[in-house]
Amino acid sequence: MKLVSYKTEDSAHLGVFINGHIYNLNSCDKLLPDSMSAFLDGGEVLMERAKKVDGEIKSGLIEAKEEIFYELLAPVPHPASCRDGYAFRQHVAAARRNRNVEMISQFDEYPIFYFTNHNSIQGTGEIECMPDHFDKLDFELELAVVIGKKGRNIRASEADEYIAGYMVMNDMSARTLQMEEMLLNLGPAKGKDFATTIGPWLVTPDELEPYKVPCKEGHTGNAYHLKMTCRVNGIEVSRGNAADMDWTFAEIIERCAYGVDILPGDVIGSGTVGTGCFLELNGTGLLNDPDYQVQWLQAGDVVEMEITGLGALTNTITRAASDFSILGLKK
Repeated sequence: MKLVSYKTEDSAHLGVFINGHIYNLNSCDKLLPDSMSAFLDGGEVLMERAKKVDGEIKSGLIEAKEEIFYELLAPVPHPASCRDGYAFRQHVAAARRNRNVEMISQFDEYPIFYFTNHNSIQGTGEIECMPDHFDKLDFELELAVVIGKKGRNIRASEADEYIAGYMVMNDMSARTLQMEEMLLNLGPAKGKDFATTIGPWLVTPDELEPYKVPCKEGHTGNAYHLKMTCRVNGIEVSRGNAADMDWTFAEIIERCAYGVDILPGDVIGSGTVGTGCFLELNGTGLLNDPDYQVQWLQAGDVVEMEITGLGALTNTITRAASDFSILGLKK
């Protein structure tokens, strides 16, 4: 099942995406809420009701009214929180090699994550950026999950049961801001907090069963063979696979939930797939060829990320009508 949040003239709604069409779930079953947050709060009971409606629409058992005029939103428009992991060793190793520093041995000891701005979550559409964001503006090609039920101190062996679904995720990054602030060892903040896009819909785990593969040796949790690509202005710039995750989402959730509650609607990103950002691509290119032409995102660029089974998330970069610079405020 593919769940969507969408906006009509009056307000946001919850629907299912079937064969290129959107159908409102609440109009098919009044016991289903008309928002993603309320739906996820209802847990497995509401999920099963929605799957029943989805199946009846697909089989023609019920006639559902198709939505015609709508704006597609982030599947979870207002997540309770948003964490981002660091699950792909290839990306981490390449980025460090390009900076002429050794690989961090601790990467293989435990999964890590950081909190990003859950109030800056967006879906498909325009991403408005300030002047400082354009100083090495970057995309990050990722996979993300949404938590479907409350949990605490969850073991990795059980953690996949807490995943409501999967999405494409673009962790937008302003590299100059990010690199300057991380010198003070508090992690990314202004370099990351302006936009994270997710979508185009939330795909339930059962749809990914045909793509399931064993996770890496010594690890626990579900893994999937899902091709991941990113195109900028129609040109492919990145290609990877979700099966290359070294840390599984189950293991990341285990760490996230240690001593704290994870809640329905929490979003957790995988971290960047290998080759999944210009920072890595530029560094590798310059390492192999001093005359390599580096590339960063510019106003007007169209970024399209696609993952097998999860659809394509498309965003257009726009420039805010402002000349305000926090880089210019440095002492």
